[in-house]
Amino acid sequence: MSELWQTSTDVLVIGGGPAAAWAAIHAREAGAEVTLVDKGYCGTSGATAPSGTGVWYVAPEATARANAKASREALGGHLADHYWMDRVLDQTYTNMNRLAVEGKYPFPTDPATGEQLRTGVQGPEYMRRMRAWVKRLGVRILDHSPALELLVDDAGTVRGAAGYQRRLDRDYRIAAGAVVLASGGCAFLSRALGTNVDTGDGALMAAEVGARFSGMEFSNAYAIVPKGSTITKTAYYGYATFFHEDGQVLEGAGSTKGRSVIARTLLSEKVFAQLDRADRTVQTQMRLGQPNFFLQFDRRGINPFTDRFEVDLLAEGTVRGTGGIDIVDDDCATTVPGLFAAGDAATRERICGGFTGGGSHNSAWAMSSGSWAGAGAARFALGSSRPDDALRGAGRTGLQPSDSPTLDAAEVVEAAQAELIPFQKNYLRHGERLRPALDALDTLWERAAKELGGRTGDDRIRARQAAAITAVGRLMYESTLARTETRGMSKRADHPEQDPAQRHHILSGGLDAVWTKTAEVAS
Repeated sequence: MSELWQTSTDVLVIGGGPAAAWAAIHAREAGAEVTLVDKGYCGTSGATAPSGTGVWYVAPEATARANAKASREALGGHLADHYWMDRVLDQTYTNMNRLAVEGKYPFPTDPATGEQLRTGVQGPEYMRRMRAWVKRLGVRILDHSPALELLVDDAGTVRGAAGYQRRLDRDYRIAAGAVVLASGGCAFLSRALGTNVDTGDGALMAAEVGARFSGMEFSNAYAIVPKGSTITKTAYYGYATFFHEDGQVLEGAGSTKGRSVIARTLLSEKVFAQLDRADRTVQTQMRLGQPNFFLQFDRRGINPFTDRFEVDLLAEGTVRGTGGIDIVDDDCATTVPGLFAAGDAATRERICGGFTGGGSHNSAWAMSSGSWAGAGAARFALGSSRPDDALRGAGRTGLQPSDSPTLDAAEVVEAAQAELIPFQKNYLRHGERLRPALDALDTLWERAAKELGGRTGDDRIRARQAAAITAVGRLMYESTLARTETRGMSKRADHPEQDPAQRHHILSGGLDAVWTKTAEVAS
């Protein structure tokens, strides 16, 4: 391993997806020197880069905006905040228009009007152009350089991060005036497309400096996928009919409502689907909108519109859930000075309440929260002097150097997945299954805190991923047990009704001892 490489910057952005890119752009435009470190290659890593996604883009017209806000309110358990919805709709509208002009994104045009259609993006092209835009502004990008821990000063203010550059085989240490965590959510290494980098690293680092979380009970998203596939595009299953193994229609099954019917049926038999409710016009639109969705069928000789194919459910965790690091002001600042959060790393309860899905609100939230976090971090950084060298690393579990660690990272991941991925535990929730699962995760964390480590850079990366997945799971299940009702996407079989007295947020935090408490919903 090479010698430690050290540098400094005004704003350090951790992540490489849309939230990180927009944060870097707005921090740079606010006059800050910006460095971006990505676990993968900025522009190709993360859940957005390989996908086509809709965007919550609504023209500033009163009725259209009102309908847009009302569309998810009941689904989210009436936990969303109209103030934040309005802010996101405004910022998304601005950003998408900027993407067309400054980002040079080639939006398709309406053949009838000739106007660009800006309600969605193709991930590969979107992120390619975002990377080019970021570089054009002079942001320093460090690819394949995962951050492993945050750096704090004597007052506990976050002032940078330390990590490892895989291609150069060297540790790095970057002092910064402020840090934006835009590192994505946590999908438990479930193999959902693009989520191999989404292991909750930002959540772990935030918890280590004492940050607060919100809505972690709403982190049990599962996508419908063809059996054995990694490609999640659940919206297309709105055109599907689902079948039992014997060919009979599976009554009540669906993509928006009825996914739990699929989950329960999968416990005892195979489930099949057919996209037989899409007419020829819709079929053409679907193929144009998401070509990689159909590639998997074409390679197998399956026509999903006329042939039945076996389906499964794939865990997406906080990538498609709404829980994450809590934010406390319009700049997406966290409860820890110097630390800002954006995208899937931050809670989306402000605009989605307890329910979200793929794309749409998530895409809008990424670009909006990234913009605010970047600008806010720049103001924070430029309002104070750059930190000196007297910074300490806040990282703990998984960073203990050891020539022969007694607990392997793969072992920790496998044990955590056994409690977090089976949908009979995390999706079809019941206290009798949740409590033993949480107990197992608590025990796993205790072992990991003492025994998990690594000597090489790659060993430490894997160890930190394992620790992060475990930490996120414990926050999820503690929060789930604290909400003794069914609301949003957190459905409790032992508490099947919505309780009006529990129309509140569940806050959480902690590592060795996870805590929860309630907070009022903004009127």
